[in-house]
Amino acid sequence: MRLGIDFGGTKIEGALLDSTGEILNRQRVPNPGDYAGAVRAVADLTAKIESDTGHRATVVGLAIPGSLSPKTGLVRNANSVWMNGLPFLEDLKTALARPVRVENDANCFALSEAVDGAAADGRVVFGVIFGTGCGGGVVVDRKVITGANGIGGEWGHTPLPWPRADEAPVRDWCGRWGCLEQWLSGTGFKRAFGVSAREADTRAQAGDPEAIVMLDLYADRVARSLAIVIDILDPDIIVFGGGVSNVKSLYPSVRGKLLAHIFSDVLHTKLVQNKHGDSSGVRGAAWLFSPEEAQ
Repeated sequence: MRLGIDFGGTKIEGALLDSTGEILNRQRVPNPGDYAGAVRAVADLTAKIESDTGHRATVVGLAIPGSLSPKTGLVRNANSVWMNGLPFLEDLKTALARPVRVENDANCFALSEAVDGAAADGRVVFGVIFGTGCGGGVVVDRKVITGANGIGGEWGHTPLPWPRADEAPVRDWCGRWGCLEQWLSGTGFKRAFGVSAREADTRAQAGDPEAIVMLDLYADRVARSLAIVIDILDPDIIVFGGGVSNVKSLYPSVRGKLLAHIFSDVLHTKLVQNKHGDSSGVRGAAWLFSPEEAQ
């Protein structure tokens, strides 16, 4: 048995998985929005799920909107800024009294889809989330690649490539200017075009020319941004997550624009929609431990 926790900005979700990856129990609680309360909430949620199922998880994995510094072990880069600089992993180990791992939520998403999701037949997988924010994760042979500095896959905080004259950099919450998150997140889409991606898609399907132009420009920004990933990582599969990933027209549109930007005469990389939806966070967190480690 393994427990995955998806630590979101407004909610904390937990799921107990068996050895086959089947979710036996899944529950959500509000995120209290303060550090001590968050640690208690994770511990209480774990206890509740285990009580309801009669099973105890041998390991617990957490997906968080940030990462751990390899220098200090403390949380950094979290958009829930009250977590930054605090020993979340160590405090959870104490509270849960068992092995615990903490990983970036986009990495957990990519891992979930690479293990038994839409990218299960790929060796090198890049996962992207187009939601409230914009994140990325790298998985090779079903293992998360965090890198020497613990920032592998931090695609959302790189600049928009080949910017047009009307694409002036916008200041992000992280303090940087021009991050992809400001252009490619669902929030960034609405900021740029005044409507949500879902609404633009509905209007485009009805033949609205303005909405068609919106989605075409957005697809071009995504293609430019993914071209850098393909040039460096050359993944077998890129899997999309987050609310914007539900826009079906996005996949052929982005793919059609990629070849003009990548340094290749062919494009074999697949672009796919996620399989597990909003379950990927908890599933990927649970998969942070191998089957052998979870015994």
